[in-house]
Amino acid sequence: MTEQDTYKTITSKTLNVLFKDKNSKFFGYAFPVLNENDVKKHIETLKKEHHSARHWCYAYKIGREKVFFRANDDGEPNNSAGMPIYNQIQSFEVTNILIVVVRYFGGVKLGVSGLINAYKTTAQMSLEASNIVEKTINIEYLISFDYKNMNTVMRIIKEKKLNVVNQELEMNCKITVSVRKKNAETVFNIFDKLYEIKIKKV
Repeated sequence: MTEQDTYKTITSKTLNVLFKDKNSKFFGYAFPVLNENDVKKHIETLKKEHHSARHWCYAYKIGREKVFFRANDDGEPNNSAGMPIYNQIQSFEVTNILIVVVRYFGGVKLGVSGLINAYKTTAQMSLEASNIVEKTINIEYLISFDYKNMNTVMRIIKEKKLNVVNQELEMNCKITVSVRKKNAETVFNIFDKLYEIKIKKV
């Protein structure tokens, strides 16, 4: 079994998907996020934008190999909102994503099963409206060498089609390259065997 080195995420925010049930309105939003600060900012913005709403329920998933997630019912009955949203994130196999469903209460109680359906459906609609892309998991290496070894290093970078993230080309040269995870060990070994060239993981 080959180790997976790709993941799916969304490229930009998806706004204002609307689901209605018995006069209650559920607005769905999806955001790409990299950390909890991103999550907080988006939720604060939505609370200002929808200040008269009743609930701002959400779920997020961050990380690729080590995954961190949270589901929040925000005052709705236990597991009737956050988990149905999170289950859709799992179903679409995406990460680095936040989905918020903003609810305006319409005066008629939906019951737990009605709420689960509403939050699940709104999250699903948000994901269906999102631009989901597949990205590779990459590892960055710092290659250090003297200027005289420049041609050797550049030849390997070109041959292996490595992505140069950063470079300082002076007497003591440093180049940071990004390597797809499945090729990382091979690339490391090529540079590691070369005399006067050092490589280390960033």
